[in-house]
Amino acid sequence: MFDIKLIRENPELVKANIRKKAQKEKLRLVDDLAAKDKKFRALKLELDELRAKRNSLSQQINEAKKNKEDVGAVLEEAKLLPLKIKEKEEGFSLLQEEITASLKKIPNMMHKDVPVGKDSSENPELRRWGKIPKFDFEVKNHVELAEGLGLAEFDASAKTTGNGFYFLKGDLALLNLALIQLAVSHLAKKGYKYVEPPLMVHKNICDAAAGAILENYEKVIYKVEGDDLHLIPTSEFAVLGMHSEEAFEHTQLPLRYVAYSMCFRKEVGSHGINEKGLWRTHQFNKVEQFIFSPPNDSWKYFDELMKNSEELIQLLGLPYRVIECCTGDLGDWKARSFDLEVWRPTLGEYGEVGSLSNCTDYQARDLNIKVINKDGSREVLHTLNNTAIATSRVMVAILENYQQKDGSILVPKVLQPFLQKEKIVPTKK
Repeated sequence: MFDIKLIRENPELVKANIRKKAQKEKLRLVDDLAAKDKKFRALKLELDELRAKRNSLSQQINEAKKNKEDVGAVLEEAKLLPLKIKEKEEGFSLLQEEITASLKKIPNMMHKDVPVGKDSSENPELRRWGKIPKFDFEVKNHVELAEGLGLAEFDASAKTTGNGFYFLKGDLALLNLALIQLAVSHLAKKGYKYVEPPLMVHKNICDAAAGAILENYEKVIYKVEGDDLHLIPTSEFAVLGMHSEEAFEHTQLPLRYVAYSMCFRKEVGSHGINEKGLWRTHQFNKVEQFIFSPPNDSWKYFDELMKNSEELIQLLGLPYRVIECCTGDLGDWKARSFDLEVWRPTLGEYGEVGSLSNCTDYQARDLNIKVINKDGSREVLHTLNNTAIATSRVMVAILENYQQKDGSILVPKVLQPFLQKEKIVPTKK
C-alpha cells in the first residue's frame, strides 16, 4: 500500500512516477487522494474534539453531582454527543476505507535506475554467465527425456487432476528433493532461518503481498470455497504475513528467511498452461528467500539476494542471464526487480527461473510491520524476496542442458552426493 504522506508532501513526484510507468489513468487518483486526505484529517480533528468534549462533560457531571449541583443543562448537552460522534465515526470509517482502496492502486515509487520500457520485450540484459552447450546430436525436450527415462507421468496426471500437473518418479523425484536440499542448505549456511509455511493464507495477506495482480485474483489464486483461505502462489505470501502487526527493534533486523513450499497458481489464460511438461504448471515446488530489512539497508540486501541465486545456478553449471524489469513490466508493488533466466537448448533461448524484488515499504505498510529505531521512533520496514530455486523449471534446464546422446542425463556434480550417482539412465516403468 502506498504511503499517503508522500502524496501530502510531494504529489508531483508521485505523478511523475506514475507517468514513468505509463499509467496516466491513475493520475487523477493522486488529486482525489489529496482531497480525501484533507477531508479525512479535518474529520479526525472534529472527532477528537467531540470525544474530548464528551470526556470534559462527563467530568463536569461527576463534579456537579459530588457538589450536589444541578446537572440538567450539562446532561442535555451530553446526551446529544453520542449520536454526533457515531455519525462522524461512520463517515470517518467509510472515508478511511476509500482512501485505503485508492492507495493500493497507486504504484510503488520505483528506484531511479529502473529502465523505461513499455513491456517485457524491452527488459535490458544485465549480464550472462556460463557457456551454452553444443550438441552433436538432435536434442530432445524435457518431456521426451523424462518420459523416455520413465521418470515422469504427464498423461496420468491429466487423468487424475488435469492439465498443469504431473507425477515425478524415481531419480527425477529424487532430483527434485536434491534441489530443495541444496538451496536450503546453501542459504542456511549464510544465516537464513529455514521456514516451512502454511500453504493457505487469508485474502488480506494476498492483498498485501501483491494487491495489484490480485485485482483479478480469481484468475491467479485458488480459493478454498466457504473459507477466507487461499492457496499460496509462493511462500513469500505466508512469510510476509507471519510478522503482520509486529514491530522489531533495529538490532533484530535484518530477518533472513529461506522457505520451502509447494505453490499453486491457476494462471488462467496464460500462454502454454495447457502445454505438456514441467515449465508452466499449476502446482510446483519452490525455495524462496525473504528479508525484512531496515529501510536504509534494503538495497544492500537486494544485491545479496541476487548473489545467492546466481551462486546456486552456478553450482548447477547452468548457463544463465540476468535481466531487469523495465517500467512497463515492473509490478506495481515493486520498486525494482531482476529476473534470472536459464538457457533452454530446445528453444534456443533463455527462460525465467527466478525473480528478485525489493518492495520497499509497500507490502509491510499494509500489514503494519515496523522497525523501532534507535531514537524510539517507528517506521515501516522494507521487504525483499527472491527465488532460490523453483525446482520444476530448474529440472527442465538440467534435463535439457545435461542430456547425452544415449538419452541419459548427467547429474550436476553438486547434486551427485544427494542422488549417489553421476548419471540418470533409463529405468523400467
